[in-house]
Amino acid sequence: MERVRDVSELPKAHLHLHFTGSMRPATLLELADKYGVRLPEALTDALTGGEPPRLRATDERGWFRFQRLYDAARSCIREPEDIQRLVREAAEEDIRDGSGWLEIQVDPTSYAPRLGGLIAAMEVILDAVDAAGRETGLGMRVLVAANRMKHPLDARTLARLAVRYTDRGVVGFGLSNDERRGMARDFDRAFHIAREGGLLSAPHGGELTGPASVRDCLDDLHAARIGHGVRAAEDPRLLQRLADRQITCEVCPTSNVALGVYEKPEDVPLRTLFEAGVPMALGADDPLLFGARLAAQYELARRHHGFTDRELAELARQSIRGSAAPEDVKTKLLGGVDNWLAADPA
Repeated sequence: MERVRDVSELPKAHLHLHFTGSMRPATLLELADKYGVRLPEALTDALTGGEPPRLRATDERGWFRFQRLYDAARSCIREPEDIQRLVREAAEEDIRDGSGWLEIQVDPTSYAPRLGGLIAAMEVILDAVDAAGRETGLGMRVLVAANRMKHPLDARTLARLAVRYTDRGVVGFGLSNDERRGMARDFDRAFHIAREGGLLSAPHGGELTGPASVRDCLDDLHAARIGHGVRAAEDPRLLQRLADRQITCEVCPTSNVALGVYEKPEDVPLRTLFEAGVPMALGADDPLLFGARLAAQYELARRHHGFTDRELAELARQSIRGSAAPEDVKTKLLGGVDNWLAADPA
């Protein structure tokens, strides 16, 4: 049997990790007990049994069920120390998986009611990220994400807030939740504010809906990265456009299968994107609900798509190049990738 290198030792950047969804299952259970929150039975069974909940979000009912579980988890984060714990543990998990740079995605409006308002919530989150980075040595920044289920005016407020904190670690602006709701162009003003303020544009697209969603992100929101983007594989001209412009797609294979976007891991079009020259940054999305963290995404590429160590190294390089990390950090991480590849397999 051919020996292969340990993907958890491969230096990489993690560009698609949601704040609440980064939580460890044990942490959620502890916080639920602390605050007397009764979690949905399906979620509790999954967390205690070690198997992620069975989710299928390709229809409205399935997405509602996914959101219900997510909201239940979010309701257990109530105090600044909960935020601090979540961020520190997310950093520890990323380091264990070989990440040298993490851009964690958060909508601070979700926590504002319990933390004293929007600005106070943003301050708590950024303080936690700064502390976790210093304690663990992981490079960490924040991508503020608007919710496309809410009014576009809310997104503009968030964009202004995000720009206000560019000197405190906010590097990007996103748009998450069900892409079947709301047109990308409804949020164009918010993304204009963010871009003018120096933030990277990274909306979700091409997950629950097809290639048109990715085109809308490019045309209306001037995306520099696409959250997911896998459905672009259905349109060769769009693939060529992404490749020509080197737009990084934050691909989350385990999430795609868990939410029913694809039936099996081998159906996720990693090969199609890779061979078309579209840069990818593999991400865990919401490991709390999907049961797999960052290194597992690279292992999936190896096991189900036949990616060689050399190709996995290139995926890691693409994640680093697509990040908002400073150039010296990128150089260090890229050197680490070369060293990983040069080392003999265990």
